[in-house]
Amino acid sequence: MLAEIGQFTLVIACMLALLQTVYPLYGIYAREQRAIESAKVLTILQFFFVSLSLIILSYLFLVNDFTVGYIATNSNSALPWYYRLSAVWGAHEGSLLLWVFLLSLWSTAVAILSKRLPVESIARVLAVLGLLSLGFYLFVLLTSNPFLRTLPYFPVDGRDLNPLLQDIGLILHPPMLYMGYVGFSVAFAFAIAALMEGRLDSAWAKWSRPWTMAAWVFLTVGIALGSWWAYYELGWGGWWFWDPVENASFMPWIAGTALIHSLAVSEKRGVFKSWTVLLAISAFSLSLLGTFLVRSGILVSVHAFASDPARGLFILAFLILVIGGSLLLYAVQASKVKSRGRFQLLSRETMLLTNNILLIAALIVVLLGTLLPLVHKEIGLGSISIGEPFFNSMFTILVVPFALFLGVAPLVRWKRQSINELFKPLLHSLLITVVLTLVFLYSFASHFTWLALMGVFLGFWVLSATCYELYLRATHRFSLFKGLTKLGNSHWAMSIGHAGFAVMIIGITMTQNYDIERDVKLAVGDSIAFEHYDFHFDSIQNMDGQNYTSNAGVFTIKKDGKYVTTMKSEKRIYTVQRMPMTEAAIDAGFTRDLYIAMGEVLPDGAWAVRIYYKPFIRWIWFGPLMMGFAGIIMMMDRRYRVKKLVKEEA
Repeated sequence: MLAEIGQFTLVIACMLALLQTVYPLYGIYAREQRAIESAKVLTILQFFFVSLSLIILSYLFLVNDFTVGYIATNSNSALPWYYRLSAVWGAHEGSLLLWVFLLSLWSTAVAILSKRLPVESIARVLAVLGLLSLGFYLFVLLTSNPFLRTLPYFPVDGRDLNPLLQDIGLILHPPMLYMGYVGFSVAFAFAIAALMEGRLDSAWAKWSRPWTMAAWVFLTVGIALGSWWAYYELGWGGWWFWDPVENASFMPWIAGTALIHSLAVSEKRGVFKSWTVLLAISAFSLSLLGTFLVRSGILVSVHAFASDPARGLFILAFLILVIGGSLLLYAVQASKVKSRGRFQLLSRETMLLTNNILLIAALIVVLLGTLLPLVHKEIGLGSISIGEPFFNSMFTILVVPFALFLGVAPLVRWKRQSINELFKPLLHSLLITVVLTLVFLYSFASHFTWLALMGVFLGFWVLSATCYELYLRATHRFSLFKGLTKLGNSHWAMSIGHAGFAVMIIGITMTQNYDIERDVKLAVGDSIAFEHYDFHFDSIQNMDGQNYTSNAGVFTIKKDGKYVTTMKSEKRIYTVQRMPMTEAAIDAGFTRDLYIAMGEVLPDGAWAVRIYYKPFIRWIWFGPLMMGFAGIIMMMDRRYRVKKLVKEEA
């Protein structure tokens, strides 16, 4: 009965989404205040019913109700309770229910936190969000219902959750990533509502900027979590593989990064409005494209969920409707999207525009590299592969001018800037960068490569220019310490975000150029040495988990004869699916990771073992965390408090 109640509440939520779409717009057209104000009530009611549906599905997982087909396929009675709970979104149907729940959550947040904004504007925004929710509710109910029964015949036990997903990464990564995906729907809804109203001013940019930043923060942290999960869970020692599904999350992130910078210019200077609207449409459209790629069955990937063509056709039709409809509306209202303000060639506006163009160029590279093999195959021209060498070479070309402009942009004034005034800060930043780069490479690089020199230089260039700009801004009127305390949240957010990008660039550069990998054959008692470390294979321990058995290799690590740590890497066999999994042993450090992954046991009793030395790989994830923290600081800026917005509008 609970499964039927869960499905019924989902149907009610779908009907409320339809009302949320139609009734407030009717109220605006007919000038009926009650209908306009109903948007918030309908949004909150919809959130209540979809939340109830998700809670019911979660409970059914916890009590092992294998009469529900989705639970029988993706759970097992021996599965720990926390993995049973995360299995709710571990496969296609449940992840779509999580998607519509999060979309309703974002809509409710807009309804509650926008009380003092114009009622008609918020009604339009909520109507657009209702339309998006309606599309996904229909998708779930018609093609991906997680509540379908297996009656009258049902299994005694379930098939178990994919062992690859039995990890804390599944608990954290998908909800965080979906929060980012779905969050861009708010920026999209604000843009569409502004086009419907024919009003795109600085107030519109100010309203939508915190919501866009929130979505970007979630997506940034979600991608970083996915990269971290791939590193330690897959046993390959890699953090990014340019997998098409990874690219599917990377593309809206690039568009979102361009969008938050474009919104800053639209808010401060009233320019780039057309650009900003198109980026808002693009960011959410790319989120939908990612959904299509993952769930249509056209991709073969460790990340892909579904292989039902009907689902793919539904999402494709919805994608065409959303993108086509929004672009048509933009074309009709384009004459009303006028930018005010002028700026010279050497100005911060130009710098931001240049970096946005470079970001869009990077987006096009990822889009073409992801879709071209699919299109090539579908039109009957055979299979082609576009892999890591293509993406790495293209991004190397694009990141050089991007990082150079990123360092210069904060030093340049709005409207216009004299080149003579830039000479001194640029020269000082350059000298600091050269010194830091040489000292860093001398201290941590085992050999010289031009790519390493370039990457580390670019990272320290952004760091040096960012810190120098903070120094200039702080000491303009006050002492250094007092001046730093006077800086606003947005300024600190910009500086910390740029510094996070620099840290990530240095981490990528050092990892890609100086990591060491060894595939070796080791028996108990053997040792191998490299990079001043000695890895001694002590023993094999047999271990039993709740739903698996494992052989754990125990290694003692020494450096220059001194004990460093003991590491334990497992080779697990999950009892239900009989699927082998490697649990890597990682000794994490600020400047390096030591990584051991057990392979297969060989006929003579020895083991195939893979050992990595990964310099500065933690910086790859520390940088995005800094960027996420910067976004949170920006959202806390007093300019984005509701009362402040209303006061300025009045």
